[in-house]
Amino acid sequence: MKDLSPSDLKTILHSKRANLYYLEYCRVMQKDGRVLYLTEAKKEDQYFNIPIANTTVLLLGNGTSITQAAVRMLAQAGVLVGFSGGGGTPLYSGNAVEWFTPQSEYRPTEYLQGWLSFWFDDEKRLNAAKQFQAARIAYLSKVWGKDKDLKSEGFNLDDNNIQTALVTFDKRTTDAKKPSDLLLTEAQLTKVLYKFAANNTQLKDFTRQHQSTDKANDFLNHGNYLAYGLAATTLWVLGIPHGFAVMHGKTRRGALVFDIADLIKDAIVLPWAFICAKENATEQEFRQQCLQAFTDHKALDFMFEQVKLVALQGKSEPGVHD
Repeated sequence: MKDLSPSDLKTILHSKRANLYYLEYCRVMQKDGRVLYLTEAKKEDQYFNIPIANTTVLLLGNGTSITQAAVRMLAQAGVLVGFSGGGGTPLYSGNAVEWFTPQSEYRPTEYLQGWLSFWFDDEKRLNAAKQFQAARIAYLSKVWGKDKDLKSEGFNLDDNNIQTALVTFDKRTTDAKKPSDLLLTEAQLTKVLYKFAANNTQLKDFTRQHQSTDKANDFLNHGNYLAYGLAATTLWVLGIPHGFAVMHGKTRRGALVFDIADLIKDAIVLPWAFICAKENATEQEFRQQCLQAFTDHKALDFMFEQVKLVALQGKSEPGVHD
């Protein structure tokens, strides 16, 4: 088989790619010019193909290994590779939160230069954070307004408490003087959304606990990490380092990933975490539902659009595409 060039493997834009994989208890390898994963069965080993040209993120969980040749092909195709614990959380490499970013080409410079043109100015950086918060609510309204499955589960914006919370959120976001004001406002809105979702799915006495073992909290953690994968992909493709956050803290490594992931978490991860918990779904069923919702509502596309918009701040977009 003729070897594919890196440019051939990047034919599908990252924002249009359909797949995000989480694998466990398998071996990832290169075979006959393809990336496969091998699972051990009682009678015979089984090989499964990974369509790397149509994949954004590969998360390797418990009991996994990967060959150097497979990493080389994944890098050529522009796939981010991360190592995580069971079920996709926590994300780690060694003992630190990291992504293995392919180094086979130079990233574009236009978006980084645009980002840095405002990032060192406190007021402009705060305005960028406000733009993301406004986009977050617009996306929430769009998804909950058109998703028939969410509507059938009672997730809509007609609830009086949510309407009041959104009005308050908009006013406090506009009036915010520093990033901590935005974080407080965000926390207050999320608390209302958690309460609404818990009541809607009859999950009594729900409390957000990142270390909890109940299904709703587990699914929230899991879904959030999926969103982090999409955010990390967006930033890597556009060449913007994860440390240049606008809201989650200038000294927190990787904080910009959290800023970008927040664009879609409330709209998609939050409701499906509660719905799947109510239905006693498995971790795999929740993951499949979450990834399908990301695809249906073009979550990755939306992330790219918003980051580009903030990076260019009204300038005409350069001829660089993801």
